[in-house]
Amino acid sequence: MSRMMDAQGQSIAVASAESAGLLARTIDAYLGARVDTRERLGALLDADPSCVMGHCLDGYLHMLSSKRAAFVLATAALERAKSAASSTAGVSQRERLHIDALSTWSRGDLRGAAHLWDAILAEYPRDIVALKVSQFVLSYLGESARMQAVVERALPAWESSVPGYGFLLGCHAYALEEMGHYESAEATGRRAIEMNPSDIWAAHAVAHVAEMQGRRNDGLLWIASLADGWGQCNNFTFHLRWHEALLHLDLERFGRVLELYDDQVRRQRNDEYLDVTNAVSLLWRLEQANVDVGTRWQELAALARGHVGDHALVFADLHYLMAIAAAGDADGIERFLESCTRFAATDRGTEASVMAEVGLPLARAVLAHRRGAYGEVVDLLMPVRGQIKRIGGSHAQRDLFDQLLIDATRRGNRLHDASSLLGERTARRPLNIWAWREYATVLASMGAPAAAAASRRVDQLRGA
Repeated sequence: MSRMMDAQGQSIAVASAESAGLLARTIDAYLGARVDTRERLGALLDADPSCVMGHCLDGYLHMLSSKRAAFVLATAALERAKSAASSTAGVSQRERLHIDALSTWSRGDLRGAAHLWDAILAEYPRDIVALKVSQFVLSYLGESARMQAVVERALPAWESSVPGYGFLLGCHAYALEEMGHYESAEATGRRAIEMNPSDIWAAHAVAHVAEMQGRRNDGLLWIASLADGWGQCNNFTFHLRWHEALLHLDLERFGRVLELYDDQVRRQRNDEYLDVTNAVSLLWRLEQANVDVGTRWQELAALARGHVGDHALVFADLHYLMAIAAAGDADGIERFLESCTRFAATDRGTEASVMAEVGLPLARAVLAHRRGAYGEVVDLLMPVRGQIKRIGGSHAQRDLFDQLLIDATRRGNRLHDASSLLGERTARRPLNIWAWREYATVLASMGAPAAAAASRRVDQLRGA
């Protein structure tokens, strides 16, 4: 065992230069969302089972799947990392902190893990793995400002010549977008793509900008211009196709949305949480536009029932419950909601408190909306509206719950609430067709003279 430098110039304990190269290739695959990430990691650990960072990365990948069953696999990887560290002379403090972070995360303490990655980055700002996993966790904690700060504290230690710099820019672009700094987010994301056209995370950040700014045609052209470069990427490509579907949905191209759903969003009928949440949120939006989605809910509900007791992310739980409710499975609803309630009351992890304070009101609101109890939806969501970001995900993903609340105010004849919410939304997103369309309907129901102007605004935006 010897100490060498990794691609970013940080000391690592590896058996050989070959091992160092395999580790670098594995990290590049993870950063690039490549489908062969696991294959590369297997080659590394076969060649060098004493590589502490390899075992930590193994555990992180299991945790990133956000399945409770994967926590067991992450714990096994953690034990291998500890064993490798105890039998290897000269393991660095950075590597030991990664072991601690994996241990903390696998116990469900997302905040504790984020603090440990902060500690790593304070001393080793070029640790791209710590930067990337930190961004994932902070995104699902809804802490956009901290997500931006983590990247920007590290930036001065980097140069464009350092391997991984483009991936760092992609992380910065996403953080900037979630903070609403759209111009700088787009510029940063485009710079990352210039360095690496297949960087799907950077492409994703720019797609978010187009969505939030209502630049539908720009977003569609952006995705189309890059999609051919994602052939080696994993299922994250389906999330970009979800973004594409949202842009078409805004333009009421419902046939195209259903095509994208069947051919791309659900191209692989797996139960990966991101794929399922993409599908659930898209079907819900289609139904609210009075589109018949056929039997598509049944497939999602069958998968969702398998995640009773997972509770890795409240964000995912809410989508699973939505699928079960849409399929009309009363027994499944009862079991899932009971499991959520028990988790909130008995678990000590970060997500349990989120479930108790935000997740359960949202879950009950989802169920109330499905059975048409719109006043109950409003009463449940209004008090927690400012805390919904705690379930994590992006603004575009959480918009599902904003739309659900607004829809309930309109259908439940809470028109003053609806007008207030839509006034805020159109001010924040002045090019959002859905908001103006809802606003026109609400104002017309209130007999307000501004209804015609709002309707004209919809027509102008649809034609833009």
